[in-house]
Amino acid sequence: MLNPQLNSQGELIHLLTTEGLPKRILNQILDRAAEYIAAGDAGTKKFAALTGRSVFNLFFENSTRTRTTFEIAAKRLSADVTSLNIQASSTAKGETLLDTIHNLEAMGADLFVVRHAQSGAPYLIAEHVQPGIAVVNAGDGRHAHPTQALLDMYTIRHFKGDFTQLRVAIVGDVLHSRVARSDIHALSTLGCPEIRVIAPKTLLPVGIESLGVHVYHDMASGLKDVDVVIMLRLQNERMSGAFLPSTQEFFKHYGLTPEKLALASPDAIVMHPGPMNRGVEIDSAVADGARAVILPQVTFGIAVRMAVMAIVSENQRGAQA
Repeated sequence: MLNPQLNSQGELIHLLTTEGLPKRILNQILDRAAEYIAAGDAGTKKFAALTGRSVFNLFFENSTRTRTTFEIAAKRLSADVTSLNIQASSTAKGETLLDTIHNLEAMGADLFVVRHAQSGAPYLIAEHVQPGIAVVNAGDGRHAHPTQALLDMYTIRHFKGDFTQLRVAIVGDVLHSRVARSDIHALSTLGCPEIRVIAPKTLLPVGIESLGVHVYHDMASGLKDVDVVIMLRLQNERMSGAFLPSTQEFFKHYGLTPEKLALASPDAIVMHPGPMNRGVEIDSAVADGARAVILPQVTFGIAVRMAVMAIVSENQRGAQA
């Protein structure tokens, strides 16, 4: 089956998931992001890649960090940016998702950034937009969060270099995390030889071993000698029923403390997609410590999202030429 993210030449025209994306595409995005960061460090704050293009941010779920970084990224690329207040939009009055999209197309949209509570919503939009319009998934249900995974990969590459020598541990609420799935697919494609997930059984998807990960239920063995620790927050808004006795009990067993981090490699880095719940999945001493690279992740996220939007826009424009 053809990958809906790629055109007939194998170029990226939408970003919907990291699953099935070729290694060359992942590296193309990471390399372009590196170029933007280098140019920014040299004093260039504005780029012309999206001059005259209209970007619509459609966030059907609450978000601060992701929405803001997409807005900043699009503006740095010289795009005209519109962020819809979904709560006050016609969708809240009963208009269908596709009707909303078609009305925005009529207003001259060139690129949609979409976050939606329903898994697959960005795919539906990508299938129905007019030729030449790109769709970027900013998180759909429990399914995927590809730009977060890409900024995670950029962060790992920046601090660790070669993926092929790394042990990476993903810790916490894997069951409800779209970031975890996207990270696992990207890490596998980039050649990471050992990906671990550490969580209580109630917070692991059935059959996660099929993704090629090693499953651990305790931090002592799961964190031993790892090079990268990716902490996940408890996604209470997606939970129905009792998955845990209490957040205090979760922190006792799965919260990342300095003592538990000491089990990892001495130069291990700590990552977190945010927002952090201090005292639930991560101790402040770790979050604010020298081995945490959580704030650089946010900074890198702007450049990675710039790279994604520039690349899909270029490839859509090339197809229309």
